[in-house]
Amino acid sequence: MAADVEATRDVIDIITGGWRAQALYTAVRLGIPDHVEAGCDTPAQLARATGADEGGVRRLMRLLTAMGVFEGEGASGYRGTRVSRALLDGPHSLRDMCLLHGEDYYTAWGHAHHAISTASSGFEAAFGRPFYDHLGRDPVAARRFQNTLNAGNMFFPQVPDVFDFSGRTVVDVGGGGGDLLAVILGAAPKAEGVYFDRDHMLPAAREHLEAAVGPDRVRLVGGDMFEGVPQGGDAYILCRMLARWDDDAVAALFEGCRGAMADADSRLLVLDRFVEDEDPTVLPSLWDLHLLMTTGGAHRTLAGLTALLERAGLRVERVADLPMETTAVIAAPRTPEPAGEG
Repeated sequence: MAADVEATRDVIDIITGGWRAQALYTAVRLGIPDHVEAGCDTPAQLARATGADEGGVRRLMRLLTAMGVFEGEGASGYRGTRVSRALLDGPHSLRDMCLLHGEDYYTAWGHAHHAISTASSGFEAAFGRPFYDHLGRDPVAARRFQNTLNAGNMFFPQVPDVFDFSGRTVVDVGGGGGDLLAVILGAAPKAEGVYFDRDHMLPAAREHLEAAVGPDRVRLVGGDMFEGVPQGGDAYILCRMLARWDDDAVAALFEGCRGAMADADSRLLVLDRFVEDEDPTVLPSLWDLHLLMTTGGAHRTLAGLTALLERAGLRVERVADLPMETTAVIAAPRTPEPAGEG
């Protein structure tokens, strides 16, 4: 039987994906996007600027140019592209995302066989401790992780387009850096915000929120979401935070949000990626497996999330698409059915 050339090429493209990722990581580690943007654009100049071997730089840039990260060639000089400019050091850069994926995550994925065979964290197998414990011990990795989360927030500006926050008290549960709440309050001037997260998250979030929307529109509350969330909100938000927890914990969290709601017009918004076994798409499926490699967590199906909401006395009112295959699930308190007549 003749070889299937197209299938062979597909296999090669897949198995060399890690090489491409490491080439990009190396360029970011050497600061090449910033050097090229500053006009340091030949292999010799880049070698002097980075301290790397000129021949190695030339070969790296050959591949990155073929991948579309840069344009041009060594003799006439390289030029940046929209891809390389997304990697420049500065606000909203994907630089730290590349570094985190190229170092910590790449090491964890080296234990993919163990993680899949045992349904346990590849990161813990690689580093000997859970992912979040590692972040607590390594401030560089923790900073990169936070910046990676911020860089992945590109769907935040669309959240006010799928739900009307006007006049509501918005409670962001596990609010992280405060970016999402700042975007919502910026889009809904008559809304008020409640930021809720662990105590150690409050100082940085306070600084960001006060600069973004002022000190009078947000109340910051510290605590454990499984012990209770702030009372009296009109809209509760859970953004990309459920994958770490088992079904019982998530159902209990939903129930806590339901019990804290101001009234029947209040809503719970769950913003997350969802996997499907039928006609799956790559990004949610890839991120689901990545959760196994890092924290041992998993993305849920939409049907699975719906069942957990129903356990907590909530019903899915509607679902809306957001960028990067993220979904907004808007849930309302379930109205008790009227008692039958005796």
